[in-house]
Amino acid sequence: MNLDLPRFFKACNPSKTLDMTNEEDRKYYIDFSSVRGGNIIRELGRTISLLSGDDPTCQLFTGHIGCGKSTELFRLKNELQQQGFHVVYFESSQDLDMADVDITEILLSIARQVSESLEKIDISVQPRGFKNLLQEAAQFLQTPIELKGEAAIPGVGTFSATSEGEVGFSLPGGIGSITARARHSPKIRHQLRQYLEPRTNNILEAINSELLDPANALLKGQGKKGLVVIVDNLDRVDSSPKPSGRTQPEYLFVDRGEQLRRLNCHVVYTIPLSLIFSNDFGRLTSRFGVKPKVLPMVPVQSREGQDFQKGMNLLRHMVLARAFPEIAPERHLELIDEVFDSRDTLDRLCRVSGGHPRNLLGFLYSCLQQQDPPISRMCLENVIKEHRDDLIAAISDDEWALLFEALENRSVQGDEHYQILLRSMFLFEYRDPEGRWYWINPALAEAPKFKNWQMSR
Repeated sequence: MNLDLPRFFKACNPSKTLDMTNEEDRKYYIDFSSVRGGNIIRELGRTISLLSGDDPTCQLFTGHIGCGKSTELFRLKNELQQQGFHVVYFESSQDLDMADVDITEILLSIARQVSESLEKIDISVQPRGFKNLLQEAAQFLQTPIELKGEAAIPGVGTFSATSEGEVGFSLPGGIGSITARARHSPKIRHQLRQYLEPRTNNILEAINSELLDPANALLKGQGKKGLVVIVDNLDRVDSSPKPSGRTQPEYLFVDRGEQLRRLNCHVVYTIPLSLIFSNDFGRLTSRFGVKPKVLPMVPVQSREGQDFQKGMNLLRHMVLARAFPEIAPERHLELIDEVFDSRDTLDRLCRVSGGHPRNLLGFLYSCLQQQDPPISRMCLENVIKEHRDDLIAAISDDEWALLFEALENRSVQGDEHYQILLRSMFLFEYRDPEGRWYWINPALAEAPKFKNWQMSR
């Protein structure tokens, strides 16, 4: 079997998210749910499909950045579309400044994405309240809003002529014209918030009554089961403090969570993993009425430190599926020698990744940048050494002490521990039948300081 190297190299790009609505990407997908403590995507999907009538649902999804959340959400999108839902998936980081986000910006981003998606399938709504609000906001900011097919006129919404000659309002362009300037200018963003914040409930009412309710009715009139919105990348909002002293995640999802859950459609938000360790976790679940679903790493070893063969085998298939997407999984292991100089080299790659999919692909991508397959053990070790040295350089003595404490207890306590250990990728989270547990990033485990600690225990 000949390896298509350019195709393999492209498939190993760690920044690429698998889109499960794409036939090519589906060939690369590996289902890790059997070793991650449960099928989270099935749980999210069942919650939506079992309440597909008039009851909207709001669910929360989190996990390490790079652990595969976006790929799983694309899988959720694909499955829900097959069931007959209209699904709007978008990456909030494309609309919002993750260092500085407010609740009205999230709501307007959702409104823009939903209305744009509806326009693509020729579903038109006439949000007159939104028209007035955006006109007033544009006049307040003295911001030009682009007219459809015409020149920009300050303080006017985006319009198009209906078949009766009546002037209609196009929501995506109107919102986009205002928020695009706000995103790139802190001064304009501050002014916009001053205007919109007192009107948050009016914005919510307009989104529900003029956009989501009509959209659901029109979609169901076309035989669809309803509208689902998946808001990805909100887990990437910075933990910087707001003027109130609250961190940005606490402010958005705890203090203002009740407003985020009031949208009249099914919604899935990704949220920062730090909220799982926050003292406000109880308030978070109370605001949304559900506990967040956490996507852990793929275990490469057990709690007791033994190789976890089921997890290792799935990671082997993840690598080999990218090399040979047309080959049946049961034949993958026969082709290891086409990609690596030995099975031990592949296993070394899987172990040192710690079951973090993006890290694994990052190591593999770096190797392919240096040499053609079969990848040598020496090449892999050089890539691992560079990554390990970067981690060691980033961790202080105080952080080592916190890490050793967490390893001793196999647990993480509070937001401070999360920020230092989990967000910095010094520590990984796993699940097994006994619950959650934590262990050091395997690349960092090769540091002399960790080896000395192990010997002294």
